[in-house]
Amino acid sequence: MPLGPTELLIILLIVVLLFGARKLPELARGLGQSAREFRKALNEEEKKPEEKPEQKQS
Repeated sequence: MPLGPTELLIILLIVVLLFGARKLPELARGLGQSAREFRKALNEEEKKPEEKPEQKQS
């Protein structure tokens, strides 16, 4: 069930009332930075070659 424009407007209004108009850019900036760091970590993990564990002979 997709959200329509009316529902999105109501959600936006509630968020503005809860956090205030001044805090919204800060919250969006922090969310964007977190998403970038998460994607960067995923890409680094994919590029990292798998190392074979060394077995010690006894």
